Amino acid sequence: MCDCLVALPALSASGKTLFAKNSDRPRNENQIIRWNPSRRDTDDIQATHISVAPFAQNTLACVLSLPEWCWGAEHGVNEAGVAIGNETIYTTEDPRDAPDALIGMDLVRLGLERATTAQEAVHVLSGLIAEYGQGGSGHDSRGGAPRRPYWSSFLIADPADAWVVETSGRVVESMRVTSTWAISNRTTIPEFDAAHRHPKQPVHLLVDPRLNASRDVLRTVPVTRDAVTHHLSSHVGGDNGWTVCMHAEHNGEVVEQTTASLIAELDKNNSTVWWAQGSPCVTPYQRARFSELSQRLETVAH
Repeated sequence: MCDCLVALPALSASGKTLFAKNSDRPRNENQIIRWNPSRRDTDDIQATHISVAPFAQNTLACVLSLPEWCWGAEHGVNEAGVAIGNETIYTTEDPRDAPDALIGMDLVRLGLERATTAQEAVHVLSGLIAEYGQGGSGHDSRGGAPRRPYWSSFLIADPADAWVVETSGRVVESMRVTSTWAISNRTTIPEFDAAHRHPKQPVHLLVDPRLNASRDVLRTVPVTRDAVTHHLSSHVGGDNGWTVCMHAEHNGEVVEQTTASLIAELDKNNSTVWWAQGSPCVTPYQRARFSELSQRLETVAH
């Protein structure tokens, strides 16, 4: 589960693209934020479940928020000012039937490493899905834990542009954002939603209250970082902890929780990033310019 939103410069109080995401994961899963420096790969890259061919150029440096067991990332920002976040979605196609391939978090990282604009990231993700497909557990299944596959949607932004990408297996639909947009754990592109929405997912209970709360924040323009920070820290949304800052319960036990949050004002020269590695309702955000992050963070292990 997750919630992600964007306001383009004309609708943002800062005059810069404002991107934000809460990452909701299993309560006990540790999520870490790391500096991912530029590199030149000559051998295949081992992603979470499969290997992919190396990029033909130097990768872009980026900051990544990663579940500790996973090669990919929940969200991040690269040196060109591109930000990507992904969401679990379910459609008419059952992800449990797909063999291991790329998962949404792998695609986030690969997109950040390879794309200098949001539109280029759309092409990178679409090309990788066409070549390798999607599949495999998006949760830690080591030690016999249940396999939990899903499809992904993505919100992609840069200093001047933003796109939504929604997927069902190898089917990919993209839509350009013209002002603001929010995504959550359901299909949102109108045509894609009509064709692929999961017929039995209770989105009206578990998803739409959070998505509508994000849309309400984006209707109050100009959109401020303070308003977005308050929103990501809030317990608005559904019942039993299915809120924007999530503490979702089942049979009295917390099963999903916001384990990381990121806000970014995107700039192709030096974005500003705020991050919280924990529930933002109790975890203060840290702030840094992109140029400072290599000194502030540990380096990701490849």
